[in-house]
Amino acid sequence: MQAARLIKKYPNRRLYDTQTSSYITLGDVKQLVLSGDRIVVEDAKSREDLTRSILLQIILEEEAGGTPLFSSEMLAQMIRFYGHAMQGMMGTYLEKTLQSFVEIQTRMSDQSKVLYDGNKTMPNPELWTQFMAGQAPMFQTMMANYIDQSKNMFVQMQEQMQQQTRNMFQAFPFQGPGPNPSDRGEGKS
Repeated sequence: MQAARLIKKYPNRRLYDTQTSSYITLGDVKQLVLSGDRIVVEDAKSREDLTRSILLQIILEEEAGGTPLFSSEMLAQMIRFYGHAMQGMMGTYLEKTLQSFVEIQTRMSDQSKVLYDGNKTMPNPELWTQFMAGQAPMFQTMMANYIDQSKNMFVQMQEQMQQQTRNMFQAFPFQGPGPNPSDRGEGKS
């Protein structure tokens, strides 16, 4: 794995690429990410890691312009996981799902290389159209199946955790709540 490219953020909000010894923009950082470079953004003074903050700024700009990737409902659901016991698992689940999606996309890209003419820069338009027409429904079905399998595995895992918790607490001599005074006629005049 390549070493991360260090970018320093100065108090004047400027970003400095230590590899090229030059100031860069948020758009330049986006291009580095798109080209596959690993980046680390840190505060020039405190050395605090600001990478997530910068990446979130890029996502916010992308969401504001053009076609958004996240629906309002999806964002609301994500917000609901903050502070929830499942927050850590949700982050891991989303990360693994995205990795699987990227792997599938890479495989499709590798398969599509057959469709290129001899120049390798432009796909044969007719073959590309046929390929995409055939692949899109299959890809959607494959992703739907993957999501269904993930959902089923998650439900099974949750059921197993509940059963383990029940088994664990059965060994402890807990008493339920005491009788309610109103059940014995106490407190009535």
